[in-house]
Order: sequence, then C-alpha cells, then structure tokens
Amino acid sequence: MKQVEFFFDVGSPYSYLAYQQLPKLTHDHDAHILWHPILLGGLFQATGNSSPATVPAKAAHAMKDLERWAEYYQVPFKHNPFFPINTLPLMRGAIGLQLYDQNRFHTYLAAVYSAMFEDPRDLGSVDELTRVLGTAGMTLEDFNALIQDEAVKKKLKQNTEEAVSRGVFGAPTFFVGTEMYWGQDRLLFVEAKLRTCAS
Repeated sequence: MKQVEFFFDVGSPYSYLAYQQLPKLTHDHDAHILWHPILLGGLFQATGNSSPATVPAKAAHAMKDLERWAEYYQVPFKHNPFFPINTLPLMRGAIGLQLYDQNRFHTYLAAVYSAMFEDPRDLGSVDELTRVLGTAGMTLEDFNALIQDEAVKKKLKQNTEEAVSRGVFGAPTFFVGTEMYWGQDRLLFVEAKLRTCAS
C-alpha cells in the first residue's frame, strides 16, 4: 500500500493545516499515513533552523499567510495568543498514545489541535490542559504518568533524531518513498507523487 510519512509538532500551525488535509488526500489515493510526532524545538536546535516567529517581518507575513491558507482549505483557524507553548509534554502525549493506546491517538490529536488553533487555549496552564485532556477521555494524572514513561521519552527523541538524519529541518515534512517535501503548501507535490506510485 502507498504511504505518506508525516513528521509534525502540534505547536506548528502549518502542521495543523496539513493535519486537516492529509487524511482526505491519502484516502483519495489509497495511501496510508505514517504519523511521526517530533519535537520541533529539538529539530531546530539540531539543524540550526528557527521559528518564523523569531524574525518579525517573517512572523507578520506568516500570520496573514496562515489565514489565507485556512480560508483556501475552508478550515477553522485562529492565532493562539498564548504562544510560545512548550510542546514537549504534548508531543510525549502523542507518542505515548501511539505506543499504548492507538485508539485514543487521533482523538487526542483532534483535541490538542483544536485547542491550539480553533478555539485557542493556554495549554501551558494545568487547568486548561486538564479540560482539553478531558475531551480526549484522559485525566491529567494518566497524562502525567504517560509522559514520564521512559519508553515514551526515548521514542520522541528517536523520532526527532530520525528526522534530522533524513534531512528534515522543519514541520510539517512529508516523505513519499525517499522523496521529501517540506511545508503544507507542498501537499500538491505529495499528491502528484502518489498518483505515480504503484500500490
């Protein structure tokens, strides 16, 4: 079966836009998504890259660019006024559910992405995080136990290191076979590649 590898961090608004589009795209081309949660901060540190938010002119443009893409895709999007948010616990949560509770993985992603970019919440706040986790059927106690699991910590680190070793420098990044595509605006190239791939 054809597959698309998706390297992402829930703190990346462009990853959110890709998250909204990728399931339909892969469904239309009979392809499978391989979900790779990574820590974008760790990736930036390893590659010397940095967030667009660190360059004022680029940050201002990105704000408008994101709004344009959300309108184009017809998906809800609001800038999160509580940024920057440390996504380490959130990405460990994604990894933990991949490892131990796959059935809840997508419910969790939907809840977190909604709280990031649809109805923005301060996910650095314990109270807000508790409410969001509740919509995914998790308690704060279960979440805290999950993100302290050594296998979870190790896997997130491994995913991020794998991304670096394969040339990834930002999120979202996609692979179809050995071909790498960076940025949600490259999804048209991902789709074109899927058209030419054998099942």
